[in-house]
Amino acid sequence: MMNRNQFLKTTALTAAGSFLLPSRLLGQLPETGLSGKIQRIGVQLFSIPKMLDDRPEAALKMLADMGYEELELYGPYPFSDRRNKERWASLEPMLGFTASGFFGYELAAFKSLLNSFGFRVPSMHTDLDTLENNLPALAAAARDLGATYVTLPSIPEDRRQTLDDYKRMADGFNVIGKAAREEGIRFAYHNHGYGLQESDGQVPFEVLMDATDPEGVFLEMDLFWTVSGRANPSEYLRRYQGRYKMMHIKDMKELKYFAGDGGDPSQWVGLFPNMTTLGDGALDLKPILDTALETGVEHFFVEQDMVADPQSALSASYAYLRSLE
Repeated sequence: MMNRNQFLKTTALTAAGSFLLPSRLLGQLPETGLSGKIQRIGVQLFSIPKMLDDRPEAALKMLADMGYEELELYGPYPFSDRRNKERWASLEPMLGFTASGFFGYELAAFKSLLNSFGFRVPSMHTDLDTLENNLPALAAAARDLGATYVTLPSIPEDRRQTLDDYKRMADGFNVIGKAAREEGIRFAYHNHGYGLQESDGQVPFEVLMDATDPEGVFLEMDLFWTVSGRANPSEYLRRYQGRYKMMHIKDMKELKYFAGDGGDPSQWVGLFPNMTTLGDGALDLKPILDTALETGVEHFFVEQDMVADPQSALSASYAYLRSLE
């Protein structure tokens, strides 16, 4: 089935040098270095939404040629809650693209396309309304794609204003986590930069995590937003050892924090220009990744939100991860 939108031009880049070829084509991973521990390097597709809006097959081929083997999807999907679709539509003029979910393909056709490049999909980002109201349809799609995790990228702003809100959200997370287990999948929460500093003597994120079932509510760490919120990634990886199963690997041009509490999208977008290619920035990534591997992180996704030059940036980030020892 053809993609529904034709807006932006894109070209597929075939990376030069065998070190950038997909490891599945090389036959084995390198025997030395951190790359030998990260079995499959993934990428969050929100890094290239405009390319996916125009020519999804060419965009996916570009990622495969670079060497990426795992993808994380983002919603909304055809079965997503109506309210989420409406919110997404309201943001389209600002974002400059419409692509999401299966990028205009039916699920079966999209799965076939992914399989043609050898991609695995461990995680699908979704929204709270869909998790609360339409989990069975989400779970069915996740199972069909082979995804383990359905992941909430952020809590809606109006549902995290107070510590009591976070306590109520913990109760809701436990319900979702239990329902996800019953559907044969897992629920995970991806942290943004809000809730990482003390409020009334407590850290909201810790209130949330300490009140949730570690067997039902798992975590995906976003390095960039964790640091932007003035938190220490390695400390949280150790504190919640075994619960962090995924990580968004991002680098910062310079250490920079939210001007406010990191609680609204305008603050997030304001820091987008501070994202940079892995290894070119201020974060000391190797010890954080070592800690992640030691504490149970299973999936690592490069993410550089709506990066301006994905061909160059994403190939360089892949090469950087493969070079680590």
